[in-house]
Amino acid sequence: QVLLVESGGGSVQAGGSLGLSCAASRSIFTFNAMGWYRQAPGKQRELVASITRGGSTNYADSVKGRFTISGDNAKNTVYLQMNSLKPEDTAVYICNAEIGLTRRDYWGQGTQVTVSS
Repeated sequence: QVLLVESGGGSVQAGGSLGLSCAASRSIFTFNAMGWYRQAPGKQRELVASITRGGSTNYADSVKGRFTISGDNAKNTVYLQMNSLKPEDTAVYICNAEIGLTRRDYWGQGTQVTVSS
């Protein structure tokens, strides 16, 4: 099993910034990909950003240009830097890792991000 622990959530005013961290219990060097999902009340869970082992990144259109995903292999950690936050960014943000030839998914417990107007 791989444990993923998010941190950095909290409340911020619109236009502000917040950085999230996802620490894995083992090396992320061989992970297929890691990403951040979010789920707001009444809405489907959506992929916010992802990064592959090769460093390719993808972003939801709604966050493109505002959010940045990055990884630090030495720290076994993936980050999500969120700038120019909007109230509609309010959600539980959940870390995800895809691992191995079976492409097994692991999930963190989630961290709440609240953006006030």
